[in-house]
Amino acid sequence: MSTRPRIAIAGTAIESSAYAAHRAGHRDFRTLSGDDLLARYPFLAPGEPLREAAEWLPVFDARSIPGGAVLPEVYAEFRDRIVSGLRALHEDAPLDAVYLDLHGAMSVVGMDDAEGDLVAAIRDVVGPEPLIGATMDLHGNVSPRFFEQVELPTCYRLAPHEDAWETRERAARNLVDQWRTGTRPVRAWVPVPILLPGEKTSTRVEPARSLYASIADVEARDGVLDASLWIGYAWADEPRCHASVVVTGSAPDVVAAEAEALARRMWDVRDDFAFVGPPGSLDDGVREALASTERPYFISDSGDNPGAGGTGDVTWTLTRLLAMPELTGPGAPLTYVASIFDAAAVEALAAHAPGDAVDVTAGARVDDRVSGPVRITGTLVSLTDGDPDAGRIAVIAVGGLRVIVTEHRKAFHDVADFAAIGLPVADADVVVTKIGYLEPTLYDAARGWTLALTPGPVDQDLVRLGHRRIQRPMFPYDAFDTDPDLTARVIAPHDGAPRRTRDEATA
Repeated sequence: MSTRPRIAIAGTAIESSAYAAHRAGHRDFRTLSGDDLLARYPFLAPGEPLREAAEWLPVFDARSIPGGAVLPEVYAEFRDRIVSGLRALHEDAPLDAVYLDLHGAMSVVGMDDAEGDLVAAIRDVVGPEPLIGATMDLHGNVSPRFFEQVELPTCYRLAPHEDAWETRERAARNLVDQWRTGTRPVRAWVPVPILLPGEKTSTRVEPARSLYASIADVEARDGVLDASLWIGYAWADEPRCHASVVVTGSAPDVVAAEAEALARRMWDVRDDFAFVGPPGSLDDGVREALASTERPYFISDSGDNPGAGGTGDVTWTLTRLLAMPELTGPGAPLTYVASIFDAAAVEALAAHAPGDAVDVTAGARVDDRVSGPVRITGTLVSLTDGDPDAGRIAVIAVGGLRVIVTEHRKAFHDVADFAAIGLPVADADVVVTKIGYLEPTLYDAARGWTLALTPGPVDQDLVRLGHRRIQRPMFPYDAFDTDPDLTARVIAPHDGAPRRTRDEATA
């Protein structure tokens, strides 16, 4: 055995709503390879212990903000770049492991289980011997095919995902540590028939806070290496969409028992999950904002949240805000509205200078199912260029509203996003943005908040969306007269297929 393992790095990441009209193409993704990919990971910087512990071999990574399903030709190109890169490395000298940086909720037009397809293609190239580890979002999905191919999966333990880099480092460390043992891990998986939106499962509040905190106790058990709990992705419509528990380690009985216990804890608190923020209608949010004595007050336009897979150009909320004289008339509060994208509208606005009167129709070019394009008549405040996601960004004043129109899709989920276009959040009375739960900097800035239950591709009312292909029965879609089977499926080293446990394994 060599003194250091050869570990390849690759990844793809997007969260894809089945209900978004958007289709993710090349422009939606930022790609990295070679030294640029390696430099993405601060824990692999020169001199860091993990950097010295292995020979890290960057291949290819493509990631996008959430949206709709990926175009099949785009996914095929990304998969081929990963597979061909791994093939070249493996032929040069055998790989010891593959480190995958995934999301887990990517959908591809015409395909189920995109991540399962990717890991199967990777396994075909590298063979059965290299370990495969994967770091994932807790809103990802675990399928049978994925579970069978990936020995060391793990996922975030916080929502919002403030532990994303900690999770990536843990996944890398687990790969190195497992390679050093010279053995392969046992892994146990329990699919849990629960499908809930992230806004009802945030670790800021109970029961998710305690549920995820309990993972530390699971990992402390002898024979356990890692434990993970996936909430799953609620806005896809595939059989793999559900919650999952995976525990890995060296002791089959312990790993299985802990996976089953964690799954049972989740099932037992299923009725306790509730919205992380005060929910209400858009009108409720505006009324609360106007009545609030503290500023800024935030309103989440949750139905078209690009951070969860929303299209990003649904105009339902903006149309209603523009019709409210209390927001557009004299003395109206300063209200930021983020955002809609429309390249043609921005091109038309680019012919004007700040201070010019403008009249433009924008939005709903991609998704017009709940509201059509909206007419915006006001004064051009600014036109900013060079945003890597949004391209050009226009701000139009309509009374107290500051309507943000971007050239391309962008999520305004950080105070820096607003500051970059001359709209400091601290100056606003009200901030309306396409988001669900508030990301950290917005959460810290908010002095009041309504989670507005607006319509769109990531509607919080999952039943209203009409899932047709998920496994049934599923909570909260169905009533359960008896508890579901929460028996773990276990794969021990070099098993050809998962087996039932624990009774069968000990019979």
